[in-house]
Amino acid sequence: MSFRYIHTFPISGANKLPRFKQWAAENIPGVALSLPPQVPVKSMALTVRLKSIEDRNVLVGKLEGVSF
Repeated sequence: MSFRYIHTFPISGANKLPRFKQWAAENIPGVALSLPPQVPVKSMALTVRLKSIEDRNVLVGKLEGVSF
C-alpha cells in the first residue's frame, strides 16, 4: 500500500522534521506517515503523506489548535 493522501500545514522555524516526528510519536502513534527527507528552514509549510483517508482525518483533527 502506498502513501496516497497528503496534508500540508503551516510550520515555521528550524528542525521542522524532528519537532513534527516527536509530536506525531506522542499524539498519533498508530498513524503511518511518510515525511520528506528534508525541509528548508525558510519553508513555511510541511507536507505529510498518509496511507488512508482515515489517517489523514485523524491527523487533521489532532492538528487543530496546535502551533509548531
